[in-house]
Amino acid sequence: MKSNHIQHLLEINLAMLFIATSGALGRYVQLPVPVTIGSRALLAFVALFLYCRYKKFNLKIDTKDVGVILFSGVLMGVHWVTYFYALKLSNVAIGMLSIFTYPVITAFLEPILLKTKFQLAHLLLAFLVLTGMYFLSPSLDFENSYTIAICFGVFSAFAYALRNLVLKKKVEKYNGSVLMTYQTAIVGILLFPFLFTISPNVIIDQWQVLVALAILTTAIGHTMFLMTFKHFNITTVSILSSVQPVYGILIGAIFLSEIPKGTTILGGVLILSSVVIESVRSKKKT
Repeated sequence: MKSNHIQHLLEINLAMLFIATSGALGRYVQLPVPVTIGSRALLAFVALFLYCRYKKFNLKIDTKDVGVILFSGVLMGVHWVTYFYALKLSNVAIGMLSIFTYPVITAFLEPILLKTKFQLAHLLLAFLVLTGMYFLSPSLDFENSYTIAICFGVFSAFAYALRNLVLKKKVEKYNGSVLMTYQTAIVGILLFPFLFTISPNVIIDQWQVLVALAILTTAIGHTMFLMTFKHFNITTVSILSSVQPVYGILIGAIFLSEIPKGTTILGGVLILSSVVIESVRSKKKT
């Protein structure tokens, strides 16, 4: 049981490392956000569909689950678009850390939507994450692009938290790759018209970063993340995944030379502290 717990913690950390590439890649790509997300989703859909066929996964969805999966796909699209706007308006550190208000939101939504027992410890850990958020932008100024970016990030966090909660029970029923195949298809279809607002040559020129977003971040990272839902409750997963911006900031520092300020580092330390505490707590319960 102990080794299984360690394995599950390693799996979620590996998933977060892959997803964390979205920060640097999102800052690097030079395309309008809807075009970037639409291209990313369509490429990821192709990769996931081929993988599912290769592994002979059953792609059939029960009629009663269509509405839930469609809604979750829309939420995923909202999350990606608003998150990338947050990245464009700030930097990797601000953009990634701002969406990690989602453990706070999840801690409040999970008992309501999934009828789980509310845990005071989750509220305290969420407050720790929120305190870390404060150091990202201690002054509320809507003429500041960073403040606007954080607002986009918080809205993205709400969509992400709601999407995770909606899919919680479906992960027990369907393979994570199958769910992500449908998610990327829905996002791709919704944003497909935006691909005609820009020259195809401009999109083709960015193919390397789009493929990286589609394969590393989306097909691999998000699929692995969905699979971790089987081993932890959603609030625990959301708090454990708060290590993602730490990985993202390190990637941004290495590849984009974006060195975060001292206050940003302090905020990241507070967020990472919640990850360590929740890791210990979740281990004791297994």
